[in-house]
Amino acid sequence: MQKYVVYAFYRIGTHLHQSLFWGVLVVFLLLLFHSTSYYERLFFRVTDNDAVKAAAIVATPQFKDGFNRVVYLKQGWSQADSLWFYNTTQGSDLLPYDFFLYLEQKDSKELFRSAANIDRFRYLPQNPTWNNPDGLPLGMVADEYQCKKYMGFTCAACHTAQVTYKGVAMRIDGGPGAADMDGFMRSLEDALAVTRDNPEKRQRFVAAVLKSGNYSTETEIINDLKVYALRMEAYNFFNKSYIKDAAGARSDVPYGYARLDAFGRIYNRVLEHVLNPEALQEILAQDLPPNETKALLARLQPVLSSANRDHLMERLVALLPDLNARVKLRDAVFNPPNAPVSYPFLWDIPRHDFVQWNGIGANAGVGPIGRNAGEVIGVFGTLDWEEKPGWTLYSVLGGQGFGDKHIDFKSSVNVHNLRQLEDRLWTLESPTWRDATETAGLPPIDQKKASDGKVLFEKNCAACHAVIERSSENRRIVAHMDGVDVAKTDAQMANNSVKYDGYSGILRNLYTKTDVGGILLNTRAPVAAILTTATENVVATPDPDKWFFTRFFDWLVDLKDEYFQNKIKPSVKSGDYTPDSTARPYESLRSYKGRALNGIWATAPYLHNGSVPTLYDLLLPASERPKQFLVGSRELDPVKVGHVSALGSYDGFLFDTTKPVNSNAGHEYGTNLTDEERWALVEYMKTL
Repeated sequence: MQKYVVYAFYRIGTHLHQSLFWGVLVVFLLLLFHSTSYYERLFFRVTDNDAVKAAAIVATPQFKDGFNRVVYLKQGWSQADSLWFYNTTQGSDLLPYDFFLYLEQKDSKELFRSAANIDRFRYLPQNPTWNNPDGLPLGMVADEYQCKKYMGFTCAACHTAQVTYKGVAMRIDGGPGAADMDGFMRSLEDALAVTRDNPEKRQRFVAAVLKSGNYSTETEIINDLKVYALRMEAYNFFNKSYIKDAAGARSDVPYGYARLDAFGRIYNRVLEHVLNPEALQEILAQDLPPNETKALLARLQPVLSSANRDHLMERLVALLPDLNARVKLRDAVFNPPNAPVSYPFLWDIPRHDFVQWNGIGANAGVGPIGRNAGEVIGVFGTLDWEEKPGWTLYSVLGGQGFGDKHIDFKSSVNVHNLRQLEDRLWTLESPTWRDATETAGLPPIDQKKASDGKVLFEKNCAACHAVIERSSENRRIVAHMDGVDVAKTDAQMANNSVKYDGYSGILRNLYTKTDVGGILLNTRAPVAAILTTATENVVATPDPDKWFFTRFFDWLVDLKDEYFQNKIKPSVKSGDYTPDSTARPYESLRSYKGRALNGIWATAPYLHNGSVPTLYDLLLPASERPKQFLVGSRELDPVKVGHVSALGSYDGFLFDTTKPVNSNAGHEYGTNLTDEERWALVEYMKTL
């Protein structure tokens, strides 16, 4: 249709002055494409206007948190707003779409995407709607890239919560998810491998996928099945979570439910895709004996000499059957993602000056799009990054300069949708206990006790956790940063963000901006710097899948809105932390953020690493907090305020605070209260 509209304007233009014609055409196209998001949301209002936002009731729920009714609390979003948020792709390409539809579980004929299996990993099953006709789980959507259809994640998969209470499930938009993504990925690897190797499973799978019509031959399906089985194997192997003790011995760091080392995995995805043959040869020469290096280089030569670097590591895995060689390669290229943290809640996120647990993301300028682009890289955006001769406008904007070669950062990352998703979050409000009382039957707040707790909060908590008006358009959140030596909570996540480095590969000799000056990316560089450069260039690169005019104007409008219309301006970090310096340009990341606590009642477990099960336990001295508790249930404990977590109450994941990176120490502000005062403070925090 668009080409006919342009042609009509051309016919009119033959009777007008040429400059007037082009001026009118440009204005028309700007208006047409700038309003795309409005029409998208209007379409959802017409087609997906479900009262419970398509939430499905699971017949056999996990962990004694069953429900027979689903409700939504008042958070400023309509049904269509939520469904648009759940079902709008951001460019994530985990699997071919039909593979996810018809893949069976490892040990049965049941589909991998069955509601019971999805619930097992604590993702949220959904009923089919117009825009989700196959009833994919919440936050899992179809994406099209280079004429191929995929299933991928949206941010809603990890940032939509469910809290149950006496048979009623409260779906909370922007709340921290309870998913076990690591378990999901490992189970997916097993299912793909068995389907590849088991003739009966493979036959059923191939027949179902072939019938869907997106593949022409069985051979194509089987070849892709081998590719994606290997891809999952490589991803899980290179992202093994472990930690070394002082003697060098390794121990696993399981995540469990409601936690993920997202940054560690994003870092590794970037390091995989910037690696080039020169860096790889240097790695192998340094870390292997000469005779082993020579033999290995000969075996890897087809990969090293190929211009196609996409998914380089998985192709190397296919050529490295020896586990010892794989381990050496992993240790040389990647960093262990061994600092799992709770999924942060998203309400008010665009209104912060700095985001993420350690304040690594500034919300000024193009920061929000860069932050979200990094997230898509971590959840399997297709990254067709390639070295090319000369320079382009986009490479110059990405900071690559006017050299004789540049990196083309073509990818599936949908920057336009990321900006629209971020814009939608401006209107999201935190859930309230009062609304949950009226809607889901939570016990009413004791107003006298809450009033006493308010005085205690202002004295002990408000300096770091400012109280805001949850629905005020003018609300802003200043992150109060406390250094790890001040907060005294588990330091693994903060330390990793500063100390982790990697091979810069194709980005070598580029510059990354920091608050204290530029950093030249040497052979090895801080991964935080490599990630910054990569995301800036992804954002600067137009969407390769769009029609020329749509591509150009979406790109133009997105950058214009982020550069000139972002309401958050550059500012310094507030708090008690060691600032960045030219010698240590990322030192301020060794800190953790205190933020406004509106809606905190719906975001258990607590502390950045999820090591404290309830608000009441958080007010105890660290030595008196639970050393072990269960994670996985969504059933609310309305007294202590958290999820049901007592040992023996269900068969969940055992969270052991004596294990590495699970420490529940620190954050002892105001813990010298009487028990009566603690209960009053808990009651007040229900009102936030």
